[in-house]
Amino acid sequence: MKLYYSPGTCSLSPHIILREGQFDFDLVRVDLGQHKTESGEDFKQISPTGMVPLLELDDGTHISEGAVIVQYLADQKPAAKLAPKQGSMDHYKMLSWLNWTASELHKAHLPLFASDMFGGEAAKQGAIKNLKTKYDLVNKHIGENQYLLGDQFCVADAYLFTILSWHKSADLDLADWANLNSFYKKMQQREAVQQALNHEETQKRKVA
Repeated sequence: MKLYYSPGTCSLSPHIILREGQFDFDLVRVDLGQHKTESGEDFKQISPTGMVPLLELDDGTHISEGAVIVQYLADQKPAAKLAPKQGSMDHYKMLSWLNWTASELHKAHLPLFASDMFGGEAAKQGAIKNLKTKYDLVNKHIGENQYLLGDQFCVADAYLFTILSWHKSADLDLADWANLNSFYKKMQQREAVQQALNHEETQKRKVA
């Protein structure tokens, strides 16, 4: 399979899960500004939305949306325990956190990355205030647990970590949220996370 990605974006989440599950995969970097792959292909001819992540299966099937991609990957390797057992209450809790991260936490960053489209500086400050409220919520939920569902890592943790990695863009210090900060540091220590981050940082330097 093949993951179309761009360093520093939400495609980090499925990138981490591909490594967590030890899948056989290729990575294709996409320049989102030019809508070109690293080999010069027109990415919009591959993905009409022009957005990453995009997972291409061996038969050519495409799966988009990060929250869906990580669910698909978890289903392919149940022995890797990337998600709770289907049908269990923990599985539905995981789905809730995936959807909350996508619809609430992820979306809340948009005014930071495109402030002119959302109302300029006032919109940016409103987004920061909104993010603080959401950080409060998930900080309280995690409590003294290691991950979103307790002591067991799941795909929702990779997505949460990915979005939290943007905290500096909002001038937020995770140290102000002790539980979130502990979660973030624990995630950074996972081998798959380190591998994904190191690869993407190397790609950033090549582009620079």
